[in-house]
Amino acid sequence: MNVIRALRWGAKLLFRTIFIAALPAAFLASGAHAEKLSLPGGALAVLDKVYSFDINGAIGDAQRLETAQPQHPLGYLLEAEALWWRIFCTSAEFKFGMTDARHRPKFAADQHYQDLAAKALSLAQAQLRDRETAEMQFYAGLADAFSARLYGLRGENRASARSGVHAREHFLRALQMDSELADADFGLGLYNYYVDTLGALARLLSFFMGIPGGNKQEGIRQLEIDIAEGVLTSASARFYLAMDLNRYDQQYEKALGIITPLVEKYPSNPIFQLARGDLYARLGRKKQAVDGYLAAAALSVQDAECRTHIEQLVSASLAAQGITDSSATH
Repeated sequence: MNVIRALRWGAKLLFRTIFIAALPAAFLASGAHAEKLSLPGGALAVLDKVYSFDINGAIGDAQRLETAQPQHPLGYLLEAEALWWRIFCTSAEFKFGMTDARHRPKFAADQHYQDLAAKALSLAQAQLRDRETAEMQFYAGLADAFSARLYGLRGENRASARSGVHAREHFLRALQMDSELADADFGLGLYNYYVDTLGALARLLSFFMGIPGGNKQEGIRQLEIDIAEGVLTSASARFYLAMDLNRYDQQYEKALGIITPLVEKYPSNPIFQLARGDLYARLGRKKQAVDGYLAAAALSVQDAECRTHIEQLVSASLAAQGITDSSATH
């Protein structure tokens, strides 16, 4: 029974880590490589709103894309991504010296998010049956990964594993068809990084569950390719590579250099501000850490629940720096 319990716990950790920590963040478009994907008009503007934490605006624009191009998966994926920021924000906690979304129960409101992911997957698969393309394999992979991350956040391990394995298969096929589709490196890079990072646990799970092995250095290389060349996922690669260098490798200075461009380009995103503040704190730069936390607190967040949660995260972050009254910092 102890072995079975350990395997269940290990499966939860592995798939939750890969598909929550891998994909909860925003996409970052790179116009120089936009020809790699046939993006619907207005898609990049939606992404800017997502990164800027204009969740309501992003959802409205994504829904207009769905109406304009109902057979294209991306509008549904963009709406789901905007919703994910809200989920991430309201689920995050400050623990072990950093803000992250780790676990929460299942809510009825989750169904719309899962419906969007299922719709995107169905549309991509329909086009793949008609004519296989790397782009549609990539969109199918994103849709499965989107489902996996919410299942993982809720502790639904089998569902998370099933969707995660399917996502990996789609990403692999996308790269087989087009080795220059850097966005597909994102999911594979995070998979390689986490499976290798978890070491003996991942090898045990690989034996019992058929999970393919990974290679951390290859994963980092793939993430760096996506950061440089990705059209839709380069911000996710940048955000989570920074988070993971913080969490697992203690490479705080490198992580700070990776995440800073996101904060500078999208200063209205409180999650970016908190993440950079955590890295400053790790490096012993208290003033910069406090400034980052206070910058997050000063932002106007539309969603009331998210706004309250940000305030709580800021308070916990400041308390970790020995500050219980933010006014004392002025």
